[in-house]
Amino acid sequence: MVGHLNPLLSIGRLLVADGHEVIGHTASAYRHRFEAIGAAFEPFAPAIDQDLGDLDTVYPELKDLPPGPQKLGFLFMHAFIGRLVPQYASLASLLARCPADLVLTDNLFLGTFPFLLGPHAERPAIVHHGVTPLFSSRDDGAPQGPGLPPATDEETIRHYALIKAAVDQAFFRPIQAEFDRALAAVGRGPLAAPMNDASIMLPDLFLQPTVAGFEFPRRHAPAPLRFIGALPLPAADIPRPHWAADVAKAEKVVLVTQGTLANHDLGEVIAPTLAALAGRSDVLVLATTGGRSPDAIPGPIPANARVAEFLPYDWLMPQVDLVVTNGGYGTVNHALSHGVPVVVVGINEDKAEVGARVAWTGVGLAVQAETPEPGLLREAVDRVLDETRFRVAAEALSAQYTEADSERTVLQLLKRAAADHSAGRSPPPT
Repeated sequence: MVGHLNPLLSIGRLLVADGHEVIGHTASAYRHRFEAIGAAFEPFAPAIDQDLGDLDTVYPELKDLPPGPQKLGFLFMHAFIGRLVPQYASLASLLARCPADLVLTDNLFLGTFPFLLGPHAERPAIVHHGVTPLFSSRDDGAPQGPGLPPATDEETIRHYALIKAAVDQAFFRPIQAEFDRALAAVGRGPLAAPMNDASIMLPDLFLQPTVAGFEFPRRHAPAPLRFIGALPLPAADIPRPHWAADVAKAEKVVLVTQGTLANHDLGEVIAPTLAALAGRSDVLVLATTGGRSPDAIPGPIPANARVAEFLPYDWLMPQVDLVVTNGGYGTVNHALSHGVPVVVVGINEDKAEVGARVAWTGVGLAVQAETPEPGLLREAVDRVLDETRFRVAAEALSAQYTEADSERTVLQLLKRAAADHSAGRSPPPT
């Protein structure tokens, strides 16, 4: 999935520039992305050499499943857990041919778990990179998924316990059981902790691409966890649009995007936002379709809107007053690293969790609807643009991203993880 791949490409580019040998290992469709950063490439084994950029094509059953736990459960069972065994085999075969000092994967590439549950000396250092908000167990016992804010009293804690029991019974226990079955197929497991906790606890290092201020507080963070701020975007030769001068002249600039994965229906967020802000002479709306044709946007394109498949964010973001997004974790963190407030739309997948953190930190608003009415979006956008507290909170948080110094920090952490693993040392406590 390209959203999971992009941060790895950013880190890969840093490693190549620092003089390290980097090998990309994923679907053949992304060979060019690795070669563009100067890395070598070894494709997945044929059984999993598929581009998951269009999940509805790979899994036609998804179109008949309602959004929410049922669809997410299907993805966990098939797109993630269902690929664990062939991922492990593919990675093991690659490591046999090309011994490595360190393996870096996104945290939903589950083929690393058999290595992590095996002998420490028989594997290289393994690093997971988060692609969603932290889904590890919380101090207040809240379940993962619904986007519940931190509890502030005992009554709420008791209420969260009841919700968690129901969520675990209906969703997480079947997934955990399937995960243990997949591990048993390669002679490993079962896990002694929930899958999401184990993903952070077991590797030599877990990189979370945000700052501590944008995550719910935890008294006892897992030892491998490190916050790294917002990584630089993958290198891409995206020219400035021919209407670039319109951005500089606009009174207010609103960017709306559905990212590169959940963009099959541009009527979910982009079209309602365009309709909500149509006719506003004080607002220029920029829409990126994530590679889809602009013609896929249902309804008219207002005169105060500009549309492109992609835009050069490093040029654009300092000029943006607000980002409207369907909760893409990378997009939200990139906006906040520039001090730009956000409106997050949606309640499925990890959107509710992203929106909960946006609301909790005061850097924007969460609209809890998959396809909101234009009026609801207009109200949210107006509030964030008009009330300075959102911009102030976003700018305050951006200082943490600057302090994180992502590029230097990531290189240091990876070198230390490889050296510590080679010496047989465990990760130091946070």
